[in-house]
Amino acid sequence: MLITEETVLNPWEIAQKQFDRAAMYLDLTPGIRKILRNTTREYTVNFPVIMDDHSIEVFTGYRIHHNSARGPTKGGIRYHLGVTLDEVRALAMWMTWKCAVVNIPFGGAKGGVICNPKVMSEREIENLTRRFAAEISVLIGPDSDIPAPDVNTTPQIMGWIMDTYSMQVGHTEPAVVTGKPIDLGGSLGRNEATARGSVFTILEALKELNTPIDGLDVVVQGYGNAGYIAASLLETLGARVIAVNDSRGGIYNPGGLNTADVLRHKHETGSVRKYPNADSITNAELLALECDVLVPAALENQITGENADQIKATIIAEAANGPTTPEADDILADRGVMVLPDILCNAGGVTVSYFEWVQDLQHFFWSEKDVNEELRKVMVRSYHDVKKVADEKKVDMRRAAYILAIERVARAVTARGVYP
Repeated sequence: MLITEETVLNPWEIAQKQFDRAAMYLDLTPGIRKILRNTTREYTVNFPVIMDDHSIEVFTGYRIHHNSARGPTKGGIRYHLGVTLDEVRALAMWMTWKCAVVNIPFGGAKGGVICNPKVMSEREIENLTRRFAAEISVLIGPDSDIPAPDVNTTPQIMGWIMDTYSMQVGHTEPAVVTGKPIDLGGSLGRNEATARGSVFTILEALKELNTPIDGLDVVVQGYGNAGYIAASLLETLGARVIAVNDSRGGIYNPGGLNTADVLRHKHETGSVRKYPNADSITNAELLALECDVLVPAALENQITGENADQIKATIIAEAANGPTTPEADDILADRGVMVLPDILCNAGGVTVSYFEWVQDLQHFFWSEKDVNEELRKVMVRSYHDVKKVADEKKVDMRRAAYILAIERVARAVTARGVYP
């Protein structure tokens, strides 16, 4: 559910505005600002796919690189009817900042195909994936651009991309994608990484607030991979998950939901709606619930200038990309709501993707315990890096995260210079 404010600010305009609001705190030259404010490469493809009824459909896809000064570009591929060029541009920019915040040697990229995989067969999705991978093979590679799963894409889809690329180069190349099946060189812990990283960030914020997690009320918007796993991990730590939703509706029980049972219900019925022993609620009602922690784990532009004053959470932990607009940030900051920004909070996914890439390149694989412990170290360190900037500059956590990230990327761009 998107709010009408999106008609005023699209995702790319929001991403650029977030950049501008942080860049004003840094002594950047006009040239560096222009470089960082724009993408470096945009690739649009219109490609045919043979459907199950033997008809041919033409799909539009994008792969965009924002900046590669710090290393190969990194970013997911999403399959969704709402994919737009400006959305992918924004997501690519956010990936640059996300990688820089956690200080891993990647730049930002993103991809997407305009389609509805929910009405497509597995064979049709495979055909679409392999043809799209072939179309963007001029860009992707283990040393240049490494895709990963995103909205409506899966480890299996990453496996098809890896196989397609490997067939084209004539040898197996597992490091071309991350988030793929374990049998193809995927990393243990990758599937849970985005949610687990968000939980590590929430725990550090609670320590700052001297608040134990036991008994806290949590609301999760979006019950896909990140949303469910975050809810489950928080429940295991003693929090009470009182409301969740998906694209079809939401459920609320002030006494707490059984997160695993809700997932079972969703698998059986296709939605969390009509879960027994819970009241039905709308997306707007869910966002406005009294709670300690709100976890947006859906799509962009969910918390806006139109509904930010209704948010009653103490902490907003952004497991999704771009769920909060700049106007909402101002309102939430004035009201004392702590926002753990997406480029920090959900960076666990790209962090473990980096671990997977390293393991593939070295052909040496880590235990899940080691993966999770290294992830914890990165997220804790990054939280405190951002908090230090927030305290020094007297700004909110989002602006602090952007200041830190932009400064790191700007230093790399400046050190490399402009070719030729």
